Amino acid sequence: RKLTSSSEMLNLFCFHVENLFLLIYSYFIGMLTFLLNIFLSFLQFKKDQGASVYVMNLFISDLIQLCSRIPMSVSGDEIIPGLFLVWGLLVSVGFMICISVERYMVIAKPLWYKFRRNIKTSASVCILVWILPLPVMLLIYFIPNNEIYKYIIVIFLLFPFPLFIAFLVGTIKALSGAHSVPADEKRRIVTILVVVLLLYTLLFLPIIIWYLIENNLILLIVIIVCIYLSPLADTIFYMLIRKSILDKFLASLCFCKMSSNQEMSSMDSDKTIAPAETV
Repeated sequence: RKLTSSSEMLNLFCFHVENLFLLIYSYFIGMLTFLLNIFLSFLQFKKDQGASVYVMNLFISDLIQLCSRIPMSVSGDEIIPGLFLVWGLLVSVGFMICISVERYMVIAKPLWYKFRRNIKTSASVCILVWILPLPVMLLIYFIPNNEIYKYIIVIFLLFPFPLFIAFLVGTIKALSGAHSVPADEKRRIVTILVVVLLLYTLLFLPIIIWYLIENNLILLIVIIVCIYLSPLADTIFYMLIRKSILDKFLASLCFCKMSSNQEMSSMDSDKTIAPAETV
């Protein structure tokens, strides 16, 4: 059957792109990264470092996203699995905010955080994060109005941006006056918050722009890639939270910077010695 409209061609192209990413990413890379997350969390728990409950819930939201794509591809039903996919995506955003708040409170309000942090508070926050997107899901399911759906998603995804920026700025200000915190620890904390902001911007800003512009093929492809790469971004985020991995990364960067500075200083000294020898 010959396609006679650009919309049919666009739908067919998006269908093949989704299936390609589902096969390559969800079945292989997605599950491998999820198992890697669980393995790293188990190692952290064995070392008594206390794996964050928010990180574990972030993994569960990633698993929901991965599992919801399977019936979307096999049965072609995109309504119920699509709702679970959006739910897992919004929940992962919520737990990224929780982790950023936790890092900010450790530096800005250490005493308050030390005495207020307990299992009951963390469990209550987790329940709230899981429940909060449900009204959005109900509105999407029962109100077949694309305009309302569009603005709800845009507002929900725009809300974390000022929070991430505020946590980053507040943490930098608090660290400038925290003389007891080592310089390596300061760099690690700031790096984590910067990476959170960058990952969120790269993953969700194209979705926001597409909902506002619409009918843009390039943005649509970018959105598909971003949605399927979201669990992988959470894996990168968790690996940066782990102190040992990030410390090695920062140490390698500092070593490269020191070696380059030493090479430049040695070249400068050679240049100053050479004229003296000729004299």
